[in-house]
Amino acid sequence: MIRQILVPLDGSALAESVLPAAAALAGGFGARVTLLHIVEERPPGTIHGQPHLTDGDRAQAYLEEVARRPSFRDRVVDAHVHLPQAGDVAESVVDHARELGADLVVLSTHGKSGLRGFLFGSIAMRALQRGTTPILLVNPTAAGEAPPFVCRKILVPLDGTAAHEPALPIASTLGRAWRAFLHLEIVVPTVGTLSGDEVVTGVLMPTAKRALLDLAERGAQEYVRKLAETLTAEGVPTTSHVSRGEPATSLVDAANRVEADLVVMASHAKGALDAFWSGSLTPKVIEKLGRPLLLVRAKEDADR
Repeated sequence: MIRQILVPLDGSALAESVLPAAAALAGGFGARVTLLHIVEERPPGTIHGQPHLTDGDRAQAYLEEVARRPSFRDRVVDAHVHLPQAGDVAESVVDHARELGADLVVLSTHGKSGLRGFLFGSIAMRALQRGTTPILLVNPTAAGEAPPFVCRKILVPLDGTAAHEPALPIASTLGRAWRAFLHLEIVVPTVGTLSGDEVVTGVLMPTAKRALLDLAERGAQEYVRKLAETLTAEGVPTTSHVSRGEPATSLVDAANRVEADLVVMASHAKGALDAFWSGSLTPKVIEKLGRPLLLVRAKEDADR
């Protein structure tokens, strides 16, 4: 259940692209929304060509104006400006999420600079590293506008292990609230799309490696089939599929194939999100998804 949603805003129109999603989720779950602006110690002069809010009173007035907008009518919305000035915005977001008991943080990918410019060394990545609250990333439209939030089909990428199953509870919760369909997808690489240390094995023992991958495919099919049957029996219509190929490309293909409105997946957060980004879901590929992405901490990370 989503009861508390945290929405950090920097005063820019691009950051406001998250507002339809936040309002829709608040309405669907009867959740409370907290609009947050963090006054930085060394703020930039402008944000995406717009003046940056560096004054606490102006920031409070801005958040209160946002809270009065029609999209938040009949919603419970709080406006909070973080003072004194913060040196680490990501840490402040994590602290506020923890203090509020937030069930979800909603952030914009700030589309003009692209996902790479926003995630690497910035708020979303560091917030996921340091906190445990799920993060919903929303892409502005090509024109920099706020996209409508719909949730009819949800793609849940898995890897066949319990580590990535934390994505399932929140995906099924959204599925019930929106009467959406879930689709579970596992990507098993081919010998030609192996990465890391497995490349050597694939080159030296291609036949043996191919047999192991074929066996993994059959195991994955049984794994997602059983999960889909369980979720469907619990009232969330769910389908499943196992594809072969390079994980990142296959994920984008799967999202397009099932016409997913939302992708919900577990992510490892150690280091610089190495397990999530390296050789798999690169920022460029996530941007190509062209749809909201909800990141949940993978099990071994969330247990720490």
